[in-house]
Amino acid sequence: MSILYLFLGFLFLVVGGEFLVRSSVGLSYKLKLSKMVIGLTVVSFATSAPELIVSLKAALDGFSDISLGNVIGSNIANIGLVLGITAIISPLAIDKDFYKFNWPVMMVMSILLYCFLLTNDSISRLEGITFIVALVLYIIVLITRAKKKASPLTDDGLDDGLAKTSNFKIAIWLILGGAALWGGSELLVTGAVDLASMLGISERVIAVTMIAVGTSVPELAASVIAALKKEKAISLGNLIGSNIFNIASVLGITSVIQPIAMKSQEVLTNDMLWLLGFAFILIPLAFIPKTFILGRYKGLILFVGYCIFISLAFID
Repeated sequence: MSILYLFLGFLFLVVGGEFLVRSSVGLSYKLKLSKMVIGLTVVSFATSAPELIVSLKAALDGFSDISLGNVIGSNIANIGLVLGITAIISPLAIDKDFYKFNWPVMMVMSILLYCFLLTNDSISRLEGITFIVALVLYIIVLITRAKKKASPLTDDGLDDGLAKTSNFKIAIWLILGGAALWGGSELLVTGAVDLASMLGISERVIAVTMIAVGTSVPELAASVIAALKKEKAISLGNLIGSNIFNIASVLGITSVIQPIAMKSQEVLTNDMLWLLGFAFILIPLAFIPKTFILGRYKGLILFVGYCIFISLAFID
């Protein structure tokens, strides 16, 4: 039954996330927000909703290692799995914003998370507020920088048809999305805890591997489809931005509602070190040997690294 719960949980999260993105974008058009603002803020928040609901549900139920493992594992998966596979399918161009803005912010957020866990084995409400304030500042700078560009990258990928969606349909999507996300989180957390107990492994391992991959499925699907179609809808910046939102919004909001205690030291001594390692290695990969190109063999390095991380997680 635990496998069935996990499968249904993943399914509901994917469906719920899609409904929530559609309703959020439709509502944003009704509020006369620009495409740029919608893409940089509304869509980013909506696509982080599965991670947020799962982490919040787990924290409220006392399974805080699932809250942390979900976010840390998702961030590792975004780089090692999603970015790795995407680069293998089609080489990605790296813009200068990557090392001038997005990558430094992601590293600061990741190091901040490490420091919070190192000092008191938890993320307190005050630390959660710190993440949220940092996220607001990030969004303000992001929008300001995007306005200075002649053609905002966020104009791509938004469905103009959603601007004509009726208020009734938006409300239905919002209700269905919210219900599916919450129901999916219930099934996913229950299934994960049961499976961990049945297999004799920790909830942390299940969270940082299976749950993390499950909540990263939308990003993986979108990235692979875009790469196969030779589209530039997916970029290194998009995935880095997703990692920033995962830490700042998911852990920030969750810890403000329910402080997150770190129950397993492996989160700090293993998982966080892998996260920092995957984040850091992007800089040498961006410049060596071919500058500003993330080619197939670099993607293979990331993917193999992710496979090693998953293997070691289950061995430990």
